[in-house]
Amino acid sequence: MAIGTKELAITELDSFENERLAEELKKAKAELFNLRFQSATGQLENHGRVRQVKRDIARIYTVLRERELGIRITPVAAPAKKASGKKSTTKKSEQADAAAETKEA
Repeated sequence: MAIGTKELAITELDSFENERLAEELKKAKAELFNLRFQSATGQLENHGRVRQVKRDIARIYTVLRERELGIRITPVAAPAKKASGKKSTTKKSEQADAAAETKEA
């Protein structure tokens, strides 16, 4: 049983893009800072939360590092919609164009 935030499970982190991971890391570090501050002033009620947040931070760092090393695949961003009325090229039309160029050469 993994301890930590259910939203930041490894399966969820795999689906996030690097920008979103950086954002989640920033949030987790801010939460850890606040939890440490509460602990120092005696206001912390749930001491286990500090451990959960530390593990979430470690998971995020692990996913980022594995992507750098090529162990994990970075998810492909959804393509942005074009504002112009131009027809977008499909993979088949790109392959047909490449085949036509090779026949001409």
